[in-house]
Amino acid sequence: MIARRIPTILPRLSLEESIEITKVYSVAGLLDESCHIINRRPFRAPHHTISLHALSGGGHNPRPGEISLAHGGVLFLDELPEFNRNVLEVMRQPLEDGEVSISRLGGIYRFPADFMLVAARNPCPCGQYPDMNRCTCTVRQIRNYNARISKPLLDRIDINVDVRKVDCRQLFGGRTGKNSAEMRESVLRTQRIQSERFSGENIRFNSQMDSALCSKYVVLDGEAKNFMEDCFADMDMTARGAYRVLKIARTIADLDGDPEVGIKHLREAVFFRNADIQGGV
Repeated sequence: MIARRIPTILPRLSLEESIEITKVYSVAGLLDESCHIINRRPFRAPHHTISLHALSGGGHNPRPGEISLAHGGVLFLDELPEFNRNVLEVMRQPLEDGEVSISRLGGIYRFPADFMLVAARNPCPCGQYPDMNRCTCTVRQIRNYNARISKPLLDRIDINVDVRKVDCRQLFGGRTGKNSAEMRESVLRTQRIQSERFSGENIRFNSQMDSALCSKYVVLDGEAKNFMEDCFADMDMTARGAYRVLKIARTIADLDGDPEVGIKHLREAVFFRNADIQGGV
């Protein structure tokens, strides 16, 4: 339910993005005759039985796969550990480069694949862990289940959090948080901040910053540097994971309207790197 609502709070497509997405769907033969241009962000949710080529693209005459059909939008993978591991691993490079390359005798085909990956998984095969009164899985079964998702793939996912069971009173007690329209206003306000920040760069969002741009736009004071050094050592964090924390912290600061990234933003960003805290389990 959360995943399907993410496109409703994302910024509207620019004309350039709409044209690029329309081209992908046209090449894939999925463009509706009544629709000359796609003006909504895609939401793709393939089943866990999907093949490697259907996800990445390919065929005798290569066509875009699901990761390209999600370009500019959301790719939702439910029951993530149920996907074939080789299928999941094919996403590693596109998540870094924003495109997928397919080699054939006739040449190399490149399709855009700049998508937001959203995934969901149960904590164990039976879905009841950590409630040990109801969970029927052994420790080995739980470890093997979570090991289906590799550490390198988890390292490329910016935010990894546990979603606890919702209390009945919360479910039927009326709305207490922001609605999609209010969230979208915050997103648009943050997008404007980032557009101004990167006006002289070849990127649009914090997530696209490389290490050099992180050093330029995420300047930490002494206390914040010490905090990051402690996290890097205590959590056995990778360099990729550390830079993702910085980019998340930069976005949290933008949402708060703070020009500088402080330790409070870093603490919240580290909390969202649950995969590092739990060692990928």
